[in-house]
Amino acid sequence: MNYRLLVFGSAVALSLAGAAIAQQQPNWDAIQVTAQPIKPGVAVLFGFGGNIGVSYGEDGTLIVDDQFLPLTGKIQAAIGGLGGTPVKYLVNTHWHFDHAGGNENFGNAGAIIFAQDRVRTRLAEGGLVAGNTSPPAPRAALPVITYASGTTFHINGDTIDVIHTGGGHTDGDSVIYWRKANVLHTGDMMMVNSGFPFVDLSSGGNVEHLIVSLDQMIRMTDADTVIIPGHGPLATRADLIAWRGMIATAVERVKALKDAGRTLDQAKAAKPITGLADTTNAFFPEDQFVEAIWGSLEAHGK
Repeated sequence: MNYRLLVFGSAVALSLAGAAIAQQQPNWDAIQVTAQPIKPGVAVLFGFGGNIGVSYGEDGTLIVDDQFLPLTGKIQAAIGGLGGTPVKYLVNTHWHFDHAGGNENFGNAGAIIFAQDRVRTRLAEGGLVAGNTSPPAPRAALPVITYASGTTFHINGDTIDVIHTGGGHTDGDSVIYWRKANVLHTGDMMMVNSGFPFVDLSSGGNVEHLIVSLDQMIRMTDADTVIIPGHGPLATRADLIAWRGMIATAVERVKALKDAGRTLDQAKAAKPITGLADTTNAFFPEDQFVEAIWGSLEAHGK
């Protein structure tokens, strides 16, 4: 496994610790994986990479995403600290290696890996992530059960819906919803304190699809829903609505410039989305989000 590419993937997909990690390998020994219980039998793990959702109890342990290969032991230890057993089921929200980088270890340990159809395809073939080549994943890292639109787990006293909303961050994004606990894991279709979203055009991402997916998530949730974003602290429905609103405003501003006959370079120079980000330390540069919006509009013939 090429850790340099994995680390680059994490830089692209956000390190909320603020470390300057691009092009260098982190000190895996120094990274801590911590657990935060949310509801009985439901928790989130924070570490290095995408947030991990956990369902644990008498039926076994299900996790959503698994960060990086060198962190598997720390992830397993954090689950054990919650009282959970070794991972039985693993769901990938999408194929990026800061979310699926640990698949090989968990697959070899006997976990059954689930993902949307395109996630398996992209993992198996490898490809570009923000202009960098990600190598094909080994067989043990590939999802063994895939779905087109979703699947449902009946586990640990809850019903957990895995739903392909149509994507947006990539073309294979899934959200995971605990019905009883009222907890939603958004994958990287929502991130908190991250600035602008990463719309991975090379992986089939599209900002207009993202808005449609966010609208579906908003309809699924209420004021009591606890949201596990792809990165950042736990969030609420109000945060989700604000995130969607920021993206929609950015699209409207860029589209207005495009409709007025501006070129992409002219649109970037106009700085139409300055001030919209939820942080000044955005990981995805403003100009690159304008480019992602522009590419998404062109993909729809707009």
